[in-house]
Amino acid sequence: MHEENHAVTRIGWLRAAILGANDGIVSTASLIAGVAAAGASPSTLLVTGSAGLVAGAMSMAAGEYVSVSSQADAEKADVELEKRHLAADPEYELEELTQIYQQRGLDRALAEQVAAQLTAHDALDTHLRDELGLTDAMAARPIQAAAASAASFAIGAALPLATIFFDAGPSLPWTVSAASLAFLALLGALGARAGNAPMLRPVLRVTFWGAMAMAATIAIGSLLGTTIG
Repeated sequence: MHEENHAVTRIGWLRAAILGANDGIVSTASLIAGVAAAGASPSTLLVTGSAGLVAGAMSMAAGEYVSVSSQADAEKADVELEKRHLAADPEYELEELTQIYQQRGLDRALAEQVAAQLTAHDALDTHLRDELGLTDAMAARPIQAAAASAASFAIGAALPLATIFFDAGPSLPWTVSAASLAFLALLGALGARAGNAPMLRPVLRVTFWGAMAMAATIAIGSLLGTTIG
């Protein structure tokens, strides 16, 4: 039996989950590394990291919900506009559909036949899919995106936060950075696997930018710790 498992069916929640987890790891690890480099106590690090986890998860959820809701609103507006066009001038819409199929490689006679049959079957769905590229798999789902982003951020942030329990000494900035880079590499590999993509490039990409972020915060934390101290 032939089965196909396309990554595009997971694109909505996968994008939000990868973004949330990556942001959770990088922002929390950078926060902990920077504050630790400034000489903060273990209790301060725990409070700072925990506050960053909660605030970041809520921020990611709100941001995803607002942005994806805007996308959903735009999609609904396009649906209503297409309904009005079909009601006002169905002949023009049929010709528009015919030309779309011609541009995709069908000859005029076959394009007219396909356009007529699909219009008779479901004119609105056909125009949304073939004219505007709106499909169920790519539809905006604000609640799903918000939940995936918040949950993945919290999980990602919890990983570097847990390193405080294993190393609360002066080497913590380097410990949390090394552990977080390993977490980021794993995240890149998992994201690539979920998206049916090669792993090397996503792993290198996510670890490189994570390392840059943590190096910058460690440098700033060390500078401020020296200056204030």
